[in-house]
Amino acid sequence: MDSRRLRRLQERLLAWYRSVARDLPWRRTRDPYAIWVSEVMLQQTQVARVIPFYERWMARFPTVVHLAEASLDEVLKLWEGLGYYARARKLHEAARLVVERHGGRLPCSPEALMALPGIGPYTAGAIASIAFGRRAVALDGNGRRVLARLVALEEPINTPRGERLLRELAERLLPEDDAGTWNQALMELGATVCRPRAPACGHCPWHDECAARLQGRQHELPRRAPRRPRPHYRVAAGLIWNGHGELLIARRPEDKMLGGLWEFPGGKCRPGEPLDACLKRELREELGIEVDVSEQAARVEHGYSHFSITLYAFHCRHTGGEPQALQVAEWRWARPEALGRFAWSAADRKVIEQVFGEGRVGGDNPGSSRPAGGPGPQA
Repeated sequence: MDSRRLRRLQERLLAWYRSVARDLPWRRTRDPYAIWVSEVMLQQTQVARVIPFYERWMARFPTVVHLAEASLDEVLKLWEGLGYYARARKLHEAARLVVERHGGRLPCSPEALMALPGIGPYTAGAIASIAFGRRAVALDGNGRRVLARLVALEEPINTPRGERLLRELAERLLPEDDAGTWNQALMELGATVCRPRAPACGHCPWHDECAARLQGRQHELPRRAPRRPRPHYRVAAGLIWNGHGELLIARRPEDKMLGGLWEFPGGKCRPGEPLDACLKRELREELGIEVDVSEQAARVEHGYSHFSITLYAFHCRHTGGEPQALQVAEWRWARPEALGRFAWSAADRKVIEQVFGEGRVGGDNPGSSRPAGGPGPQA
């Protein structure tokens, strides 16, 4: 790419961005912490969905110190509904390290940023360039799509070679000055114009420079290597009642998927295993208790990034064994009206809504929850 074309591409994209950039709350600040929070929230989540979560988060945790001092339960509850909860756990862990190691101030170099939990090359580049003015590449999914179409890249972008070629191109295109604005402009172009389907090429500042459009291939590029089919699992969970009208709930270990969230205990069925047998086995393994399994209370279909589940929830009566935290972080008895105080996974929230009605998990509903070591089995 010759220097004249390079300057032309830079000037056109930056001029376009200055004229059409959306007014987003995190674009009104250069606070590194605020930019960090926004970038973590925007991973795998649409802008419109992120905005209310971001505004609530910044109102509750306006600085990295406020976040570091919060409990994980409070952090997960505020994150509830945004998904990919490992992001919240790592953000909380990293905030504590920023306070402990950096005096409450985020480091400014991509290398130092990547030493913090949950910050990879993209997030580090975004924070370093936008908040600190460093010349650093920040190449997200939108940017990859734009650049792959710009040069009509034949290599699938989800391969190591495709990633390397795109990063090399991004490095060449990155201006010497104001890399933060450039990175945001590239993301904006991919999010609003160079969309995955139905790209609006007529509104693109690079419409006469884009090799994919000139070849009539903008709808087939970028290429992606095929992924393996996602497995599907059956999961059984128990709405376990005691004689006081309370439900037994458990918190997942922090080092596991959905770590730190509360759930109705249960687990994945083995091949050919009946649902009731699966549930009884899982409850013995996780909590050391016995139950009578009654009628099905809810059925939920839910997909994760690498697999999908059908979750079957059953009403159960606690019949034996004092609950123990064998394979859970902790457990407690809670009244139905208190369920909104806890942070739940999306699948368990759907169970609550089906069984107890909409709005049950929407906020800090008043109610009591009995601490671990609550009442024994129903007589």
